Amino acid sequence: MKIYSSEVRKTNNKYFLQYLMAIILLCAAFGFSIGVGKYPIPIKDIIKIIFGKEVDSTVKMVFFNLRLPRTIMVIMAGIGLSISGSVYQTIFKNPLATPDIIGVSSGATLGAAIAIVFLSGGTFTIAFSAFAGGIVAVFVALGLARMSENKGIATLVLAGIVIGSITNGLIMILKFFADPERQLAAIEFWSMGSFAGITSDKMLGVLPFFLLGITMLILLRWQINILSLSDDEGKSLGLKIERVRLLIIIAATLVVASIVSITGLISFISLIAPHIARIIRKRNDFSTAIFSGLIGSLILIVADCLARSIGSSEIPISILTTFIGAPYLAYLMSRHR
Repeated sequence: MKIYSSEVRKTNNKYFLQYLMAIILLCAAFGFSIGVGKYPIPIKDIIKIIFGKEVDSTVKMVFFNLRLPRTIMVIMAGIGLSISGSVYQTIFKNPLATPDIIGVSSGATLGAAIAIVFLSGGTFTIAFSAFAGGIVAVFVALGLARMSENKGIATLVLAGIVIGSITNGLIMILKFFADPERQLAAIEFWSMGSFAGITSDKMLGVLPFFLLGITMLILLRWQINILSLSDDEGKSLGLKIERVRLLIIIAATLVVASIVSITGLISFISLIAPHIARIIRKRNDFSTAIFSGLIGSLILIVADCLARSIGSSEIPISILTTFIGAPYLAYLMSRHR
């Protein structure tokens, strides 16, 4: 018993140190992100602002109006996309599952394209339409899956493929009829993702939906762990598989839709961060999903800092996350066959 308790204590200490290291790195990355950009903010000015001391008005304006909401949104996106990706991979029992497996990303893109082509194309109109498009696409996929006699995972995936294909077809039609100089460029730029236009109003506008989705996932954490088992094992433990899976998908969809509605599509974060977390922690449970959120935030902060500093104009975020994620996925393929 003493040996067992000692092993458990060592394991818990190791996990605590992993979390602590990730949080320290994230705090350092947060401070670095605040200072990096076309208008750099020295660390001494950041410290003065934190402690309420007087600084130059321009520095204060850049800090509160541009850098702070943007960096907070980057962290929210990293946490939300990574946790949602980990949850999708767990409940679908597929290590390559991403939020688009049931159409949320393609639905959001369709919503944004409709707003750009047919509506005013304003920032808030696009964000609302993208959010609604992602939610509607997922509910249509869930409704399509419920029409089948088989309510299993394969049916959900097939329903997601159907909805994804339909939405992608509609997006191509909108692109064909869009004005090539304005509307088509806006659709393409939105689909590449960017944090350039993030403001406090946008961030606070989606925050309630983000927090609601994350809270639901935390409350359902034990059910998520059980869904990593087979459906028969879950039912033997008294879990109502279909109902719980539906709630988890809705929660993860709220998180993802709230993020991509104002950032556009962000590639690979929801795929690679959960894999890195599982490799580091050597386990697959909800605590690993939370850890993957910290990893995803770190990766996304680094990518965002590069996006606004390595070129004369800002680079779309998905270009950098793709060049980070694709080689890592190739490494996983070669290592684990």
